Amino acid sequence: MDLILWRHADAEDGVDDLARPLTPKGIKQAKKVATWLREQLKDAAEYRVIASEAVRSQATAQQLRADFEINAKINPGCHNACYLEVARWPRDIGKFVVVVGHQPNLGEVAALLLTGKELEWNTRKGGIWWIQRKVMDDGRVKYVLKAALSPDLL
Repeated sequence: MDLILWRHADAEDGVDDLARPLTPKGIKQAKKVATWLREQLKDAAEYRVIASEAVRSQATAQQLRADFEINAKINPGCHNACYLEVARWPRDIGKFVVVVGHQPNLGEVAALLLTGKELEWNTRKGGIWWIQRKVMDDGRVKYVLKAALSPDLL
């Protein structure tokens, strides 16, 4: 299974946290990363895209795919386990899942999968963590960091 944790792009400030739209910079960030992801996922038979209820998360996801899922379980302030639950990690063997969400959860989930600890890893706005779960011939499971990047690197 491949899990891509994508932080929403740059968003406007606002009192209603779920209603904050992307800034013009955020739209550019989301488009850059989405273009790169589409190229990387072009050979994938299918992939799911899941966004929180936050407008900024949905606007980021929409740059990759119009038919994404919305799941309130990954709204800001949720538990880290919710990200793994909505992605069906690691049950969807052979699948690709993109989860568009928020800090500090994304960095902590990436750290948990790669180190076994929920460390405070930062994820830049519009950035991704691409983590692959591989089962070896002898049955051992390995977690591989396939990519970690931010829009300014593209």
